Amino acid sequence: MKSYTIQDKPFVVPTTDGKVIKEHFGNATSGTSDLSIAHMVAPPGWSEPFQTPEFDEYTFIFSGKKQFIVDGETLVLKAGQSIKINKNTRVQYSNPFSEPCEYLAICLPAFAMDLVHREE
Repeated sequence: MKSYTIQDKPFVVPTTDGKVIKEHFGNATSGTSDLSIAHMVAPPGWSEPFQTPEFDEYTFIFSGKKQFIVDGETLVLKAGQSIKINKNTRVQYSNPFSEPCEYLAICLPAFAMDLVHREE
């Protein structure tokens, strides 16, 4: 048995908002519930509803900018910056800018729809 796993066929999460989500490790790809790692591209004008997830989320920005509203405070991160949002924190993610934002998201435990608690 190998002591490593190479992932070259990530699960492409179906979306209706133009966002590209490729999960490399996590519930959908490997059945791993302790961690998820996803490569994402958010198009200009993209946004999600506010949510209060039951997981820590780390985000690293490769290119473009991404807006975070965290407990009412608006933050904008750009390429080369990263952030950790603690679990049970109310947050909204968006890209109100004119260029796509490419980033990596790591969730501990893994992202799951029943843990994200998106607002209507």
